[in-house]
Amino acid sequence: MRTNGAVRTGLAAMVCGAVAVTLSACGGPEGGSGSGAKGRAGARGGVARTSAPTVDLTRIPDVGDRLQRRIPSTSRQVLAVYGEGKDSADSTAVLYTKSGATWEKTRSWTAHNGKKGWTADHHEGDKRSPVGVFTLSDAGGVLDDPGARLPYTQSETFQAPHEWAKSHWHDFDYVIAIDYNRLKGNPPDDPTRPLGDEKGGGIWLHLDHGSGTSACVSMSKSAMEYLLRALDPEQHPVVVMGDKADLKV
Repeated sequence: MRTNGAVRTGLAAMVCGAVAVTLSACGGPEGGSGSGAKGRAGARGGVARTSAPTVDLTRIPDVGDRLQRRIPSTSRQVLAVYGEGKDSADSTAVLYTKSGATWEKTRSWTAHNGKKGWTADHHEGDKRSPVGVFTLSDAGGVLDDPGARLPYTQSETFQAPHEWAKSHWHDFDYVIAIDYNRLKGNPPDDPTRPLGDEKGGGIWLHLDHGSGTSACVSMSKSAMEYLLRALDPEQHPVVVMGDKADLKV
């Protein structure tokens, strides 16, 4: 349900960032004809070019069977977050859109993930982003709705505390909840954690501050605005996220 200008009672709990209880938590040269050239010699002594590997456009690139199977058959929008390494905070986010039976790369952006990297067993305070496939159902932020298709909750309660470094003050101008340990259909800052507090929560897509996060995935303001306007509940969007090595398993 879309609400604009609402300021809910109580504090915004269990969201990205890690401030006490409030805002806590938040994937070789071409050969010539010389002796070092690779390939098969042709009839006139040339080198036959080796064909490039066939890309299977019915799958999300560089995602193995384990996670590929977890993408719902109804999903036609996938945001893939490719982490540079298990212990790295650097990643690249790519939006894929399904056309017929094939996936097309729509946009890509630089991104950051948890400052300590990735984990398949996320716990509160570990500073690692959870690896997996998660639906994207709800959005919100400090700023007015930019034209989001997902249900959007605008509220000052998303404001990052000004005790934080100034570079973090606008982190939550726009947010999209990653459906890890939360109840879909509620505002992103709803504190309910079905798996228990120890499993963490409040994992969001939000604005980037130039470095790793507490567990969320962060991108530029323009990237967030694009995603808010593009992600469509009728297309059942999901995020597939993790370090590159783990994603390929």
